[in-house]
Amino acid sequence: MAISQKMREFGQRASWIRKMFEEGVKLKAQYGADQVFDFSLGNPDLPPPAAFDQVLRSLAADSTPGLHKYMPNGGYPEVREKLAARISAEQGVTISGSDVLMTCGAAGGLNVVLKAILDPGDEVILLSPYFVEYNFYVDNHGGTPRVVPTTDDFDLDLKAIMAAINPRTKAIIINSPNNPTGQIYSAEAIHKLGHLLEAASDKFGAIYLIADEPYRKIVFDQHPVPSIFHNYQNSIIVSSFSKDLSLPGERIGFIACHPEIDSRVELLDAMTLANRILGFVNAPALMQRVVAELQEVTVDCSIYARRRELFCRILRECGYDFLPPKGAFYIFPKSPLADEVRFISILQDNRILAVPGRGFGAPGYFRLAFCVEDQTIERSAAGFAEAMRVAKELQ
Repeated sequence: MAISQKMREFGQRASWIRKMFEEGVKLKAQYGADQVFDFSLGNPDLPPPAAFDQVLRSLAADSTPGLHKYMPNGGYPEVREKLAARISAEQGVTISGSDVLMTCGAAGGLNVVLKAILDPGDEVILLSPYFVEYNFYVDNHGGTPRVVPTTDDFDLDLKAIMAAINPRTKAIIINSPNNPTGQIYSAEAIHKLGHLLEAASDKFGAIYLIADEPYRKIVFDQHPVPSIFHNYQNSIIVSSFSKDLSLPGERIGFIACHPEIDSRVELLDAMTLANRILGFVNAPALMQRVVAELQEVTVDCSIYARRRELFCRILRECGYDFLPPKGAFYIFPKSPLADEVRFISILQDNRILAVPGRGFGAPGYFRLAFCVEDQTIERSAAGFAEAMRVAKELQ
């Protein structure tokens, strides 16, 4: 066999988004790109803010010797200090630059954290629906994913989390605003989670709360995103600038640790080493310097808010059951058919591309990404209506 059996199995499990992308290519070739309504990919379409171009040009023109050399594996100290100042204000807990590590995106950051904390067989709690790659990241470092469902409105199910914690539990990953639901875990639930994890840590040893927060700045109706640091000491934030600055291809992110986290120095040293030995070495030098100057800058979220309202109106008028997203750029409706893969096929017959919920650990739902042009959403209305009509006939 040319590849490992594990990777063959992983490829089958991770195929939904890729499959929809491939189907989209076929449909666009057949009908024309403007006649296909592709909501399958969470790839931000807004351009980076104008300030990004200005800062990039200025820094790229700097020919000072040594700007492109190796640096400390955790990133430039001056960049980390600037991020620490912004995170401190955001979290309501003061951290320093030494609590921050620059990473190759949030994906790189999550792998660095898991490499640093996991021993073989350690368990990491994932809350469904969850970003599909979490399973693979945990496996990368010898861990075992333990999936726990959220509530009907996609908030934390504290009883289910408590029941899942055991002596092998090492961490729990939360993602809020959430991909794929667009929901934000409530302040009350996060506060109670902190107390739950404190009690469990006293019993079993430190359990880390890892908050994956690339959508923190993309929120609607002024919904607050609760502070993780304010609610739990053994917490780690991982984030990137892929969404709030529309820079997914630049692979620039960071890790921030609570300043009073258990074994702080040892943990930070382990993550710095992991950054190197996983092959990232350090985050891209130029992008570190660029984002350091853009801590108070973000894309125009009013555009995503407008698209959310447009999409919600269309889905509501067609009779879909869904919770309006509070953040990110996804809607996660219930499928009119119990088998959402079958319904996805009906949508595809109407040239609409969506991703089945089972790809996110939540069968019976489907994900729609509205990081697309307004006219794509507008022109999809007839297709959504027809798909609902067909589904009702099959019920």
